[in-house]
This record gives sequence, C-alpha cells and structure tokens, in this order.
Amino acid sequence: MMPSPPTPPAAAAPYVELRSAERVPDTHAWPAGPDDHHPSVEAVGRDAVPVVDVGDPGAARAVARAAEEWGAFLLVGHGVPARVTAGVEEQVARLFALPAPEKARAGRRPGEASGYGYPPALHLPKRMWSEGYTFPAAAVRAEFRRVWPDGGDEYLRFCDVMEEHHWEMRALGGRLLDVFFGALGLTADQIAAGETERKIRETLMATMHLNLYPRCPEPERAMGLAAHTDSGFFTFITQSPVPGLQLLRRGPDRWVTVPAPPGALVVVLGDLFQLLTNGRFRSALHRAVVNREQDRISVPYFLGPPADLAVAPLASAVPPGRKAAFRAVTWPEYMGVREKALRTDASALAMLQVEDEGEDGGVPPKS
Repeated sequence: MMPSPPTPPAAAAPYVELRSAERVPDTHAWPAGPDDHHPSVEAVGRDAVPVVDVGDPGAARAVARAAEEWGAFLLVGHGVPARVTAGVEEQVARLFALPAPEKARAGRRPGEASGYGYPPALHLPKRMWSEGYTFPAAAVRAEFRRVWPDGGDEYLRFCDVMEEHHWEMRALGGRLLDVFFGALGLTADQIAAGETERKIRETLMATMHLNLYPRCPEPERAMGLAAHTDSGFFTFITQSPVPGLQLLRRGPDRWVTVPAPPGALVVVLGDLFQLLTNGRFRSALHRAVVNREQDRISVPYFLGPPADLAVAPLASAVPPGRKAAFRAVTWPEYMGVREKALRTDASALAMLQVEDEGEDGGVPPKS
C-alpha cells in the first residue's frame, strides 16, 4: 500500500455542494501563485506530449526520451480492453453520485491513507475542486464495505470492475517496468537475471485513487489538484475524454495540457523512480485544472515498492567510474523526508543526494 502523505484536517462537509455552487467559496478560492503565472498551452509542436506504443520494437528508446525530457508520456498499444476503462469511468461516476451520507461512511480521517475525502496533496492553504477516494488496489472488497455495508448488486458490480482494472494495470506495470529497464540499456537476459530488477517487479505495490473534478462556475479561481510530483515509481492514469491534466515544461516554464485520446493511458514518473534511475529519468510536476462545462474523471493507479524495500540507484543507471547520486531510502522514509522538505520549501530529492566527490563521485541532478 502506498504510504500515507500528510492529510489536511478533516472538514464537516467536503465537496458535497460543489456541483450546485454558483460561485467558488472562499474555502476553495486559490490565490495566484508562481505556478499560476505560467501560461497554459496546447500539446502541439515542441509541446506535443510523447506517445509510446508499448508493443513497438523501439519502445525502449521512446520511453528513454520521454522519461528524460518529460517524466511522462501517453501510452498506447497496451492491450487493456476499452470495456475495462469504460467500466471504471462508469463506476466512479456512480460512486460519486451517491448521497453524501453514504460516501461519508468511508470518510478518510486524519493520518489515514484510505477512504473518501480530500485528495492527498500536501500542506495546502485551500481546498481543491474535487472529490477523491484512495484505497489499496488489492483490497477493494474490504474497503468498499464502508460505502455499501450490506453488500448487494451495486457493491458487487463496483468491486468486479475495480478488480479487473487492477489485474490489467498490475500486469501492464510489470511489462512497462521491463521496458524501462531496457531503456536503461539492459538486455532481456540481463533483466531476467537481475536480482534487484526481479525483486522490484515481483513486489510492486498498487494503490488506486478515484477522482471526480466537478464542473466549476469560476474555473480560473479554483484548482482541481495542486501542482505536485508523485512519490512512488510510476502512475498509470485512466481519464475521461475531458482535458484537465497538465504537465510543467521548462525553458520557458509553461503548463502543457495533456490530450485525452480514446484508449491512451497517461504514464507519470514519480520521485522514487528518479532516485532508482540515479536522476536520469525525471519525476513530472503535474496538476489538474477544472472547467466550466463538464465534469472530469480520472483514475490514477500508483505503483511503488513495498514499505520495507530500500530503494537505491540501479547499477545500470550509474555511469562507470562514478558513485550513486542518491542514498538508499524506503518509501515511508522518503515520505518523512518529503514532509520535512515541504515545511522548509526544499526539495526532498535534493535532501537525499550524496555529496559530489569529484571524478569518482556522483553528480547529483537538479530537482
């Protein structure tokens, strides 16, 4: 299960009035910050989001370029049936359409990782224009007894769809992980023989987060999900055909709106993957914006290491004659560093970098 980031204080009635709001209340009105001064641009020309066909013979090269330059890409050719992703979107819409008291039965309490409530973004001054539900992907039936304590057909349909989605995403995660290893220069035989690579693949842990971003009467004053990087290895995002996810591109800084072509999944790299690849593959700063006309649904599927696995740069990612740029850390330890970094406006990855030791030492990448 994904370690729990710090949770904002519980509120009496989060989200329940958003769809009927005629204005953005002060609790959800975001002040203009540095990120808001960056223009939002379409994904065309030099800002076209990379597209990777996982079944293409050149997938490893395409993944390497996308991971180095963007930290994210659109994934096609993945083989996940369209009926599975359509079913997930339908069930998420039904879940969030339930009366507020039924959803509140599963309300996430402070310090908890699972349940209904605020999206798990960190130390925020305002609430976000969204509803969210986080749960361990392998425990859907136990988790959603909180919403449907008596079970029933609606509960069973929901669980069947979420479990099938989990099986498809988990299998795809293993396949894509091998593509990432290939992008680092490992051959198929080296991947198969690598003890560390095998352990990572076999122990991947999955967490799902269900998001609803309701249409908003004043989208310029609201934020669906604040700018952040994911903490784990990588995330698959299934999204409805309503754009809203944005990636930050540098030089000059601008927000690129990720398109939502039918059948494509979004892949977003996390901080521990940047550490695992010694800084070569970058985590992606991303956010979600809302719009005036339509609701938007997204389903991030987070993959990362078990809590007791120390993550360190892979040998294949460290150049000959140099040392690793980061020290080893478990996921819970990383979340502690990240919380401290947020309080001090620092970079968690920078806090994990080892000292530059010249020709024989690692050269820490910028975060």
